[in-house]
Amino acid sequence: MASIATDEKTEEPVGTDNVVKAKPAGNSKKKLLLMGKSGSGKTSMRSIIFANYLARDTMRLAATYDVEHSHVRFLGNLVLNLWDCGGQDAFYTNYLKSQRDHIFRNVELLIYVFDIESRNVEKDFEYYKGCIDAIIENSDDARVFALIHKMDLIPVEQRDKVFEERANLIKAHSQGLDVSCFKTSIWDETLYKAWSSIVHSLIPNINLIESNLNKFCQVCSADEVVLFEKATFLVISHARTKEHRDVHRFEKISNIIKQFKLSCSKIQSQFAPGTVGSGDGFSAMRVRNSNFTALIEEFTTNTFIMVITSDDTVQPAVIRNNIKEAQKHFDQYIKQIGI
Repeated sequence: MASIATDEKTEEPVGTDNVVKAKPAGNSKKKLLLMGKSGSGKTSMRSIIFANYLARDTMRLAATYDVEHSHVRFLGNLVLNLWDCGGQDAFYTNYLKSQRDHIFRNVELLIYVFDIESRNVEKDFEYYKGCIDAIIENSDDARVFALIHKMDLIPVEQRDKVFEERANLIKAHSQGLDVSCFKTSIWDETLYKAWSSIVHSLIPNINLIESNLNKFCQVCSADEVVLFEKATFLVISHARTKEHRDVHRFEKISNIIKQFKLSCSKIQSQFAPGTVGSGDGFSAMRVRNSNFTALIEEFTTNTFIMVITSDDTVQPAVIRNNIKEAQKHFDQYIKQIGI
């Protein structure tokens, strides 16, 4: 195992506030439309990913009326201008007629949520086709993601078949646009899989980050290295030197660690400032057994990194040293995002 050598002094990671009230200088704002019929689960998934809600806590969320705007900072300089559009019939009439240009102009991404148990599929697709027509007219280079939601309500043995049938139907109504379809549920890792893919598509220098992450994986003699966004714990990128049978492992880890972070934060909030136990909550974790060692640590200002190795001769202290030495190197690429 090699060790990264550098004479440069790395900066200490600092906390980041996920929600911003104004657009800082140099930020790139990406307009995302979150659409779907009322009750499809749009606001619940947004609250879980970006507002640190637990799945069970979304039950108390009220329906969205008209358009709810939120600016979410992702990786520091990238600002997601998220438009959560209420799904009641009256609102859709306005979206597609009187507000058509305002809603659908300069859109980077359209995320359309389908309730798999909807009782009016024909109406769902009528609205979806109207949105696609408006996107083609006003933002013809926008990317489209379709989330087939509440899949936990479908028996496990039927989910793949039901998903494929609905995905084919969606693509048939997409006017030739390339649509990425995902099956999702707020109760498992599929939500993180979908949203990781969504934000991954927005990162302009992702190839450079992936290339350097592959080099770092080799230097550490790691089986896998995964880069997570700090606030949401969505997967930004990963590198591996060995195959793994579980293709959903990263999203499962995102889900588990996000819940663990929230638990740590709640415990920390019970301590008075300056006392033993007070602080910023979760910052690192090590898991070790007879098969592997996994380290999860703060990396750059806006990221966490996970390094997994099955080589028992690789010492955690050496991995930590490599993580520390690589921080500033990676930070320059992360800071380029959105500039």
